[in-house]
Order: sequence, then structure tokens, then C-alpha cells
Amino acid sequence: MQNTVIPRKHNARLTGNAKALRKNMTEEERRLWYCFLREYPVRFYRQKVLGQYIADFYCAKARLVVELDGSQHYQSAGQIHDAKRALFLQKYNCTVLRIPNNEINRSFRGVCEWIDLHVKAAMEGMTTTPQSPVGDSSPCTGEPRD
Repeated sequence: MQNTVIPRKHNARLTGNAKALRKNMTEEERRLWYCFLREYPVRFYRQKVLGQYIADFYCAKARLVVELDGSQHYQSAGQIHDAKRALFLQKYNCTVLRIPNNEINRSFRGVCEWIDLHVKAAMEGMTTTPQSPVGDSSPCTGEPRD
């Protein structure tokens, strides 16, 4: 049986990095935080240490991690790191939403609606993944779903 509680042990090695990342958020992270997640009815944390990783945004009640992806996430090393982090978080029943930075600028409302759907689904205990609010395409890429 999988452990469903992420270890709460303080990770001093990453705490300083997380604090620095909170002070130096990207433009897209700032927009998502200050225009949506900070005042969201279910609490989100920014630059949250989870085990040996730092999540851009984390909602404990919904077990939801929101990651904004810049260009480094599309390089081999970034993809390997992201895959390891996703496997770690999945062991704790967390869902990871990956959102390209350019989608924050191109479709901010769609991104917010997508996050909202995931939070509501998790809070209601739904087992299916919410569909995009824009039909058969991902709200983050505009590409057709597989």
C-alpha cells in the first residue's frame, strides 16, 4: 500500500532555496499567485518544499501540485528531473499539473479554470481527471488531447 502522507520532516537544505525562489518568482508565477492562487478559497502554498523537491504551487487539501514550465523543462535534464519529481509525488497521491509559461500569458483565464476544476474534483473525491474548460484541447498547450 502506498503512503499517502508526504513526510513533514524539515528539509533545511531546500528551505533557503524555496525562500529565494519566493522572492524571485518569474513574471508568470507572480501573475498566477497574485491574480488567482493567493486569494483562492482553498489554500495554496508557493515554492513549497515537498520531500527533496520544491513545487511551484501546492494545495495540500486537493493534493495538487501546479508547475509552471519555462524553457529549461523542455531540455533533457529538465525532463528527467520533472519525471522523477512526478513519480515521487504520485507515490503520495498528488496530481501534478504542468503548465507552460507562455500559456499564462496566452490563456490566463483558461489556466485558472483548469486549476479550479482540478481542485474541485479533488475536494469532491472524483477519480476522473477534469476535462479542459475549452473542449477537446488542453488549456495549457492548445494541442488536441491524445
